[in-house]
Amino acid sequence: MVLAAVKPGWLYGPQRAVLLTPPFSAASAAAPHPGFALAARRAAPAVVAVTASKPPPQQRGREPWSRLFGVPDVLQQGLGSGVIVSGEGYLLTNSHVVAGATDIEVQLADGRQARARLVGLDPESDLAVLKIELDRLPVIAFGNAENLQVGDAVLAIGNPFNVGQTVTSGIVSALGRNQLGINTFENFIQTDAAINPGNSGGALVDAEGNLVGINTAIFSRGGGSLGIGFAIPTGTARQVMAELLAHGRVQRGWIGVQTRELTPELVEMLDLGTQEGLLVSRVVDGSPAEAAGMRPGDVLQRVAGQAVHKPPELLAVVSRLKPGSTANAGLVRAGKPIELHLRVAQRPPPDQEPD
Repeated sequence: MVLAAVKPGWLYGPQRAVLLTPPFSAASAAAPHPGFALAARRAAPAVVAVTASKPPPQQRGREPWSRLFGVPDVLQQGLGSGVIVSGEGYLLTNSHVVAGATDIEVQLADGRQARARLVGLDPESDLAVLKIELDRLPVIAFGNAENLQVGDAVLAIGNPFNVGQTVTSGIVSALGRNQLGINTFENFIQTDAAINPGNSGGALVDAEGNLVGINTAIFSRGGGSLGIGFAIPTGTARQVMAELLAHGRVQRGWIGVQTRELTPELVEMLDLGTQEGLLVSRVVDGSPAEAAGMRPGDVLQRVAGQAVHKPPELLAVVSRLKPGSTANAGLVRAGKPIELHLRVAQRPPPDQEPD
């Protein structure tokens, strides 16, 4: 069963996220809202169980003689969830649920089953789009995650531990969570609705049953729910889905800098002359930033007219820029303001980013 989980010593190794098969954990104790039954009836039919069959790691380089003598392949099955977002059969789920799968099966809440085709995936946001060929599909209604407020009621719907479709309730605990080390691009909705292994790729819906997030990760000491779960907002999910449908991959802008958040100590030690912006710690050779004249030690304050104060803000602003476009960058160097003109490049895949 698949769920990205984070816990003290954020799994995936120290301080990172991992995929777990942990023991069962109790659902959230949040009291049900009288209107939740209607919300669940509206949303639940569009939430599906996803089974992804993958070769185990040791078999991906198995010896030729094992095939010669008919040693059978043994596939691992990852269990997750997905959400039908289109009457044409398109589904959203998590990238980590289906990455590397040789066969993907989907089971609807009404019992129907279908083989799914992988349209595309984006590991940096942990989103994937699947396609199934069935008629009369239930389709979830999109909500606007930007309208959410801390304290709003939400439901998490999915297939935890493969026990069958399950609905849990909670509230929005926080918005805009980032720098958790789960994905490259993070802007999570945090919720205390119980999310467990098998819920990955399932729906987070509001009290009206509208989709506001795709459940993706939990903070956990043993893999089960501790009331700290994370969902990708629908705004991000819709943007990624549109890119995957149009291009088969997500096209993002890139300028080739690494930055550090400014602290009073850094400002004083380096005599930067400003406390607003980000300290440029590295400029990648051959990057748009180098071509424009940016240097380590510059304080980057604005890109494309948007102020940046934290590295995730800069990453988000730059990623939204169209490759091939130009953007202005406002910075401070030796106490003096400077304006540079950047020719935005295509963000390289994660495995091809310059060291």
